[in-house]
Parts: sequence; structure tokens; C-alpha cells
Amino acid sequence: MTDLGFDVLFRGTNFTRLLGGMWITMKISLISVVLSIVLGILLGIIMTLKNPVTKSICRVYLEIVRIMPQLVLLFIVYYGSARLIGLKFEPEFAAVIVFTFWGTAEMGDLVRGALQSIPIHQYESAYALGMNRSQTYFSVVIPQTIRRLVPLSINLVTRMIKTTPLIVMIEVVEATKVARQIIDANRVASPNAAFGLFFVIFVLYFAVCWPISLLASHIEKKWSN
Repeated sequence: MTDLGFDVLFRGTNFTRLLGGMWITMKISLISVVLSIVLGILLGIIMTLKNPVTKSICRVYLEIVRIMPQLVLLFIVYYGSARLIGLKFEPEFAAVIVFTFWGTAEMGDLVRGALQSIPIHQYESAYALGMNRSQTYFSVVIPQTIRRLVPLSINLVTRMIKTTPLIVMIEVVEATKVARQIIDANRVASPNAAFGLFFVIFVLYFAVCWPISLLASHIEKKWSN
């Protein structure tokens, strides 16, 4: 255990600090995920409209998100905003802005794809049975859309959680930042501390993301039968 650097976890408050850093990561992820789902559903509905202006705006938005690395977006929001408009965001708030900006685009595209995947004859059959537009959406379209959307959106959640360690680059003291601080403070006494600390971080991320992945697989298999 000592040779692998795990001993440093049990010195002072190191383990508590590491869990605190992990909580900051999870908090930012949770807030970003909730906002992304709500805004993404609205965006996905807008993307299905036939209006050429909204379609063009949404297309530009999606391309920006797909082309621009999340790390660059973090730098633009955190450092660029202070220089361009004189507004200094708190690191955690800047992280939420960026991940919500990214997650909303991804979620919106998933919603758009799910809505457009409903065959046209489903609408025609509902209208033939005497349903109006609202009844068709609530009774036919939305239930089928949810079945297509839930497994994909759960996978998006795990991707967002796994991407949040990038926030260390804008001074957020999350799990990997705490680990580096502990490593630097114990470089002489525990030269192998990096292995132990980052292995524990791997286990923590695995403990968070694996159940979410299992849930997605379970729902997908259950609804495909």
C-alpha cells in the first residue's frame, strides 16, 4: 500500500479534501445536466420547426459546439469575458455556463432526432382515429419520443460528468486539483502518491458513471422488447 502511494490518503484531511473536490465536480455536473435537459428539450422542439431563420441559427449553434473544444469555451467564458466586457465570472459559475451551453446543444439534437424519427403514418393514424394535434402529441408522439430519448440522454449525462475535470484549467478546486495539491505537498514523503490518488479518483468516477451506464442499458433493453 505504501509503495503505491495509498498511504497519503490517510494523512490528515487528505481523503476528506479529495471527496470535497469530487463533490464540487458532481455539483457542477448536476446543475449543468438539469439545465441542459430543460433547455435542450425546448431547443429540440424549436429545431423541428420549418422556420428557415430558426433552423439556420440552431445549425450555427450546433456547429460551434461540435467544432469548439470544451476547454477553449471554458477559457473564452472565464478569461475572455473579463477582458472583453469587464465581467469576471466565478470559476464554478463559468463552468456551469460552458457545460450547459454544450449540453443544451447535444440534448437539443437528441430531441430533434427523436421527434423526427416518429414515422409520418403515426400522425396520420392518430388523425384518422379522430385525435386532434394536442392529443396526437401527448398520446402518440411524446411517449415514443421518450422511449427513444431516455437511453441517449443518460449516455450524455455520463459524458458530461467525465468531461468536467477540464474545469481544473479555470481554477476550480475539484478532485484532480486537490490530488495535485496533495501530491505536491507530499512529494518527498510519498513519491508514488500520484498513482494512489488518481486511482482513487478513477474509482470515484467509476462508482458514479457505471450505475448510470447500467441504467441506460437496462432501459434500452427493457423498451426494445
